[in-house]
Amino acid sequence: QVQLVESGGGLVQAGGSLRLSCAASGRILSLNYAMGWFRQAPGKEREFVAVISPSGAFTNYADVVKGRFTVSRDDDKSTVYLQMNSLKPEDTAVYYCAARLRTMSTTQTDFGSWGQGTQVTVSS
Repeated sequence: QVQLVESGGGLVQAGGSLRLSCAASGRILSLNYAMGWFRQAPGKEREFVAVISPSGAFTNYADVVKGRFTVSRDDDKSTVYLQMNSLKPEDTAVYYCAARLRTMSTTQTDFGSWGQGTQVTVSS
């Protein structure tokens, strides 16, 4: 339904910051989508990180990233961001952007569109 293009991953030192972006095709459609971020570390299952409502008025975060990560979307709601501060080695993972029609969710199976993933590596 929606094509997602991610960017912003890379290698940073512990305590540093990265800003991930996820560009969604179709401005009209993107206005109706909740946007989520998930991550998958080597040897682990994919886990929820953050989600933002279609309006941008509501957000939800995994406990392990609260106070450090911020999800936002720009004015036209075609691009979603994940600002990652105070990064820890435990944050090392492939990060995925996902879109869900209308309503927020923290369950990955509720999201129908996914980006390709971007690698985030946090060194000690």
